[in-house]
Amino acid sequence: MTTGEADLMETSSLTLNALVIDDSRAIRRILGSMLVDLGWRTHEAENGRHGLDVLAEAERIDVALVDWNMPEMNGLEFIKAVRADPRWGSLPILMVTSETEFQNMADAMEAGANEYAMKPFDRDVIRDKLSILGF
Repeated sequence: MTTGEADLMETSSLTLNALVIDDSRAIRRILGSMLVDLGWRTHEAENGRHGLDVLAEAERIDVALVDWNMPEMNGLEFIKAVRADPRWGSLPILMVTSETEFQNMADAMEAGANEYAMKPFDRDVIRDKLSILGF
């Protein structure tokens, strides 16, 4: 076995963890299924506040996929809270939302989102966005 093959085997055996935050159970299930198909392990939260709890309890989260419009704590508030906390300040965040206004996208990126995907999306869009984030 070459060094490159060993590196590939080591990388492919590493399970990445995604946190899906959306108030819609259906969207959480759809995104979760797409991520599992792409080799990820998923965690779910129904709003930003619950997402912060999951981050605090999880051993490791590699990326968060976050909706904008949610009760209790919306996606923008979640991003700001994550970026303000040194434990998670560098967590890659993908905003996945139906908010299509350019200003909303700019606000999310300014708050600290790393990428932005608009609903409706498909598996290829999510895979491509994760690839842009380095996964």
